[in-house]
Amino acid sequence: MNPDNCIGDEVVSDELLVPNESDELAPDDATCEEQAPEIEVLYEDEDVVAIHKPAGLLVHRSYLARRERFFAMQLTRDKIGCHVFPVHRLDRPTSGILLFAKSSEMANILCEQFVNKTIEKHYIALVRGNMHEAGLLDYALKQELDDLGDKHADTDKAAQDAQTSYKPLLNCEIPYPSGRYSTSRYCLIHLTPHTGRKHQLRRHMAHLRHPIIGDTTHGDGKQNRFFREHFNINRLWLIAKKLSFEHPRTGERVSIETELESQWLELFEQLGWQAEDLDNQPSMLIS
Repeated sequence: MNPDNCIGDEVVSDELLVPNESDELAPDDATCEEQAPEIEVLYEDEDVVAIHKPAGLLVHRSYLARRERFFAMQLTRDKIGCHVFPVHRLDRPTSGILLFAKSSEMANILCEQFVNKTIEKHYIALVRGNMHEAGLLDYALKQELDDLGDKHADTDKAAQDAQTSYKPLLNCEIPYPSGRYSTSRYCLIHLTPHTGRKHQLRRHMAHLRHPIIGDTTHGDGKQNRFFREHFNINRLWLIAKKLSFEHPRTGERVSIETELESQWLELFEQLGWQAEDLDNQPSMLIS
């Protein structure tokens, strides 16, 4: 199996995903004054490596972002000193755990796990409105096509099965209007996708009328603008918090969890969530 056909958080054409072992940085990259974003290695052994991808960083080179200089795949390669092979995707604005294999053989094995749905992915998101009940959303999604990369794709393709579990963690209401109401309500939520459709979590939460804050494609423009202006933070409030998989060589179960970035903790304080509130949510209820 081609590792680039894995089920992931964003599906794009094979041509864009094939790792090229001769894909070195352009000569002027080394002299560019722009500073590369910092990536943290969360787990590494002889076969796999997992990093914390910052929000705004692309996973790999793409014709859609020709002017970009930094990519998670190349930064990881340079940091650990060997080539890496992507086995899943995170949307550019999503932060959190990103897993790579160190060989095509290990990548193929991990891809089988994605196809067989034995890999577990857990996310934390901030959404519009208060939520009080957990649930499972089973709502098929039409394939989102790109004007350039998918110009020859079948536009009449049937919607694909898509399932997401969701569990509210914390609710809040702040005394600032962000629309027609005099106050604004938000919910911190734990999301578990059981399928890997493009923008699945963002589209599913929008379907539930609780769009993820900062989602400029499927979200609430008024809420996004309020966050930019009131909190002076512009990002998608979605993080890949935990990833569990069977090690491709040993078969042992591996679980990796990352910490929330400081932006989240600063925002929690402004939303009125105190330390004791967070302490009552061990690992943000991911276990």
